[in-house]
Formats: sequence, structure tokens, C-alpha cells
Amino acid sequence: MTDLILIYITCESVEQAKKIGKHLLNKRLCTCVNIFPHMQPIFWWPPKEGKLEESKEVVLLVKTLENKFDEIEKEVRKIHTYPVPCLIAIPVTKLNKDYYEWIKGEINEQS
Repeated sequence: MTDLILIYITCESVEQAKKIGKHLLNKRLCTCVNIFPHMQPIFWWPPKEGKLEESKEVVLLVKTLENKFDEIEKEVRKIHTYPVPCLIAIPVTKLNKDYYEWIKGEINEQS
């Protein structure tokens, strides 16, 4: 097991995913982000009273360290347009050493 996590974030557009991703990268809270432009969620909305909704979303996958999750959540909430943004941390159990060293080396430990 490592301290590396992937944070799964859904966004309303590619532009929003890029804005959030670049913001996190510029703050050195992560090493890399991946943007998956076409995802179709089906979900209940509004909470507890809604109906099934379908929309189009974009997935932003953030590669970072576990101890950065709270700070990333705080930064994402500042600029995300959803009232209930999705941020899900997925632990990475194994990966190659040189990739791990690159990830760890690019993140600001002081933030």
C-alpha cells in the first residue's frame, strides 16, 4: 500500500475540469490530472425528493498524496459550480517505483 490516491471529481464541462486541474497543479497539490470528457451520469436530484436525472459530465482524475485530500477538497469547493461536488479518494495499492517517486517529488509538502 502507498500514500498515493486518485481523486475522482465530476465537472460540468471540460473547461471547468481544466480550470480546477490547473488550479490544483499550480498550487502543487497534485502531480498530474487526467480529463475524461464524455461521461453520462444518471442520478437522483434534488436529494431525498427528486426524480431520476440524466446529464453529461466530465471526469477529472487527480493524482496526489493522501495527506493532500482535505486541502484539495477545500480548493475545489472554492471554484466548483455544483452545490454538492463529487470528490472520491481511491487508494492506490501498487505502482511502479519511478512513477511514485515522480508523483511524490512534484507535490509541495509545505502546503
